[in-house]
Amino acid sequence: MKSHFSLGTSWIGRLLDARTLPLMVTIFLFIALFSFGGVMYTGFFSLQVLLDLLVDNAFLLIVAIGMTFVIISGGIDLSVGAVVALTTILEAVMVQHWHWSVWVIIPIVLTIGALFGAAMGWLIHHFRLQPFVITLAGMFLARGLCFLISLESITITDPTFSAISQLRIGIGNGSVSANVVIALTMLVVAVYLAHGTRFGRNVYAIGGNERSALLMGLPVARTKVLVYTFSGFCSALGGVVFTFYVLSGYGLQAQGMELDAIAATVIGGTLLTGGVGYVVGSLFGVGILGTIQSLITFDGSLSSWWTRIVIGALLCLFCMLQRLMERRTRRRADVGPPAAAAAAALNPSVAAGTAALGAGVEPLRAGTQPLAQAKLTLGVVAMATVDTTG
Repeated sequence: MKSHFSLGTSWIGRLLDARTLPLMVTIFLFIALFSFGGVMYTGFFSLQVLLDLLVDNAFLLIVAIGMTFVIISGGIDLSVGAVVALTTILEAVMVQHWHWSVWVIIPIVLTIGALFGAAMGWLIHHFRLQPFVITLAGMFLARGLCFLISLESITITDPTFSAISQLRIGIGNGSVSANVVIALTMLVVAVYLAHGTRFGRNVYAIGGNERSALLMGLPVARTKVLVYTFSGFCSALGGVVFTFYVLSGYGLQAQGMELDAIAATVIGGTLLTGGVGYVVGSLFGVGILGTIQSLITFDGSLSSWWTRIVIGALLCLFCMLQRLMERRTRRRADVGPPAAAAAAALNPSVAAGTAALGAGVEPLRAGTQPLAQAKLTLGVVAMATVDTTG
């Protein structure tokens, strides 16, 4: 009975942890919004409406995946929407004017997107420049290149593009497009990169504290460049998927998509200051944005601008939640390691030794407080071990 109780409390503790609580709130909010739509509007609570959230937002999910890695690393990327537009215009020119094959075009635009991101990452790290400024410059550069290539929208009539765009894959009573398959595949790859590779662990470490990561010998420079390379790759892939979705290329497409990607990432539970976040959370963040749009569409009487209003309110709420979680974490850290109190309660001699050690390191605390705290904890644990074994 006690084992079941302790197991249940441990799971509750994990759910209420500062790192997972925003994700749990996001999942609950998505379920609540979708259930609300099912109650309010006939035909909303169906498999096809749920799948259409992915069909209509597959490109945003891919872009948000790349943004998630950037924000976890402690950076930001404002160029993603412009890279999506540049990808669409390049594809349209290559297929309509140059008559290249789609299987040649896609690797080229993906390489261009990855190199674009790598260049920004290199500038950010090696010249110690702010990611906001560099990616803003990248946004202007990519938008400008779009209109150097073509001032007009280019419609794509290539049979292969049209066939991929119209391809549907049945799932139960519903169906999805090829874009959804690409997006979900990218999601699985991103989850593995974030939680199953050394690269992912380095990203979290750099986002938590870059200086500490550097002192630990982690490849900070390479990881930061790779993060922006991955974001550029995801932006280009999102552009490929967006081209399949609209079958055209235009320099004004995907305006504001960088803000939607940031909103989906933050609503998905990723901490803006870095170090905390889940790629899966961005999936639910995109789902919430899509659900809000679907609710307004089903209502029919509300302006589409209400989508922006609701998203803005949600962003404020999630930023406040993140701040509250940070304060809670700081308060727990200020209390001190619980091992010291437990050891002192078990043996008064441990408390005396702790006090003596604390007095010895007091003069150093002002300059090296974290180091003194670490020494204090190690001393307490060592004394407790000696006392119990003796």
